Amino acid sequence: MKDLKQLGQITEVPAIRDAATLEKIDNPSPNRFYEVKLHSKEFTSLCPVTGQADFGEITISYSPDRHLIETKSLKMYLASYRNEKLFNEQTVNTILDDLIEVLNPKSICIQGVFSQRGGIQLTVKASYPDS
Repeated sequence: MKDLKQLGQITEVPAIRDAATLEKIDNPSPNRFYEVKLHSKEFTSLCPVTGQADFGEITISYSPDRHLIETKSLKMYLASYRNEKLFNEQTVNTILDDLIEVLNPKSICIQGVFSQRGGIQLTVKASYPDS
């Protein structure tokens, strides 16, 4: 826990995703198979074409191996997307890639449900291992 830089600190939301730091903690039950589910109802990014805000909900479900995500760092990481210009599909896959890199989980699934635009609601789901 001594390596954690954000937990228990007043932390500003990073202005861009590349400035965000995902932190991990040791899994207290690494030999047990279980699922962790995290849900953010307040996700925002920007359309890369119009620059308008895209609103959505992100759900992360994973089975940890040796590490768990530290949730304050995850909150700051997700908030850092507010200035990112990405298509929703790219956003979900980038979150998946970043979490795989930090956690090396047994399995993980990211789902983004984005608010309607032009009468169409978009849901994106990406998993590891690929199925």
